[in-house]
Amino acid sequence: MELENRNGRPLSCHLLSLGCDKNLVDAEKMLGMLFSDGCTFTDQPEEADIILVNTCCFIGDARDESVEAILEMTEYKKSGRCRALIVTGCMAERYREEILQTLPEVDAVVGTNSYQELIPVLHGIFRGEGQESCLLPISEAHFAEQGSQGRIVTTGGHYAYLKIAEGCNKRCTYCIIPFLRGNYRSVPMEDLVREAEKLAADGVKELILVAQETTLYGVDLYGKKSLPELLRKLNDVEGIAWIRILYCYPEEVTEELIRAIRDLPKVCHYLDVPIQHASDHILRRMARKTTRREITERIGRLRQEIPDICLRTTMISGFPGETDADHKILLEFVREMEFDRLGDFTYSREEGTKAAAFSHQVSKRLKEERRGEVMALQQEIAFRKAEKQIGRELRVLIEGRLSQETEENVYVARTYMDAPGVDGYIYVHAGKREFMTGDMPKVRVTAAREYDLIGELVE
Repeated sequence: MELENRNGRPLSCHLLSLGCDKNLVDAEKMLGMLFSDGCTFTDQPEEADIILVNTCCFIGDARDESVEAILEMTEYKKSGRCRALIVTGCMAERYREEILQTLPEVDAVVGTNSYQELIPVLHGIFRGEGQESCLLPISEAHFAEQGSQGRIVTTGGHYAYLKIAEGCNKRCTYCIIPFLRGNYRSVPMEDLVREAEKLAADGVKELILVAQETTLYGVDLYGKKSLPELLRKLNDVEGIAWIRILYCYPEEVTEELIRAIRDLPKVCHYLDVPIQHASDHILRRMARKTTRREITERIGRLRQEIPDICLRTTMISGFPGETDADHKILLEFVREMEFDRLGDFTYSREEGTKAAAFSHQVSKRLKEERRGEVMALQQEIAFRKAEKQIGRELRVLIEGRLSQETEENVYVARTYMDAPGVDGYIYVHAGKREFMTGDMPKVRVTAAREYDLIGELVE
């Protein structure tokens, strides 16, 4: 049954998706369902009959942002033409009762494993059945069905995220993801290849593989780590030029994976390896599965086998029990490893996690101070590494053109070293050449400007 407005025209939908790229994939699949059911889309919430807020609550700041977004959208339910306001994602999973009780404007909450039920929920709202909630049990079989659903890519069409698994088994003491997303469940390989082929046919040039942890892909379905095999199959998909891998836990980076990244021509020499800390004392309190020595060994192997690899990582400052000595160990490690990309976050005390009950919580002031020191050190490293790129010739992916009000013909692009949204850009002086988003010309780096590069076309 297709949804229609009272005057017979298709219903319009506005989507606001918050949080991580994995959440964005869920949102894009929901858009695909709505489109299949006859909906159109609008960027203006005041023009929407249906408003979806796809929420995040991984840390406190993300939860606050989600609450503000929901409250903002309730105003359109009161004053606009919105007839259905639906909250989906992690906050819906975690705070279903609170949302429905405190916000009567919200018509439904749909949990992280339940978005495939969006259309039935929506029809129930339009039948006047009142507030609804849909939080299905997290199960492997149910998730497998989600892998092959259609989606509408919202990233511009030239790159797309490919979510290869859901959930996590690690149980780090600071993380609530297992409680919101369940245990690790891989998407069947044939579903992922089929989805990649569809994305390529629609013009996608870059696939970005995401999961809570990509390195464990396939252990539940095939009895072994199967990411290298998946990479080989995706490497054969016609039309795909780059394959980028995010969220690789260091202890799970195998020699086979290193060889696959090194040898497969479409796989970018780029790896995102969340480490979180370098002090063995803090790593144990976090329930991480590696030591500083083991992390250093893995990084060394990656750089030995793939000399031009670009490594991104994330750290947490101010974890409960972190001493001045632990912080100095982290600074020393960052200085020694010289990561190409690094982000540092202050510890967020999340209700329901083991770390929330730990003693020796660090003050907000000290957390921010320590984070600032880590990022100041990394800034020096990043600027120095950017300078070393001058003179190098690189294939780039065009993202768009700078304002045409300027006389110069300059394009914004990314190199293989730059993941969208988190890394820098290269600004390409194109002379009289014209490019479309998604084109991949060859560029020579001529200058560095902080985190970004400047380049010119290689004729």
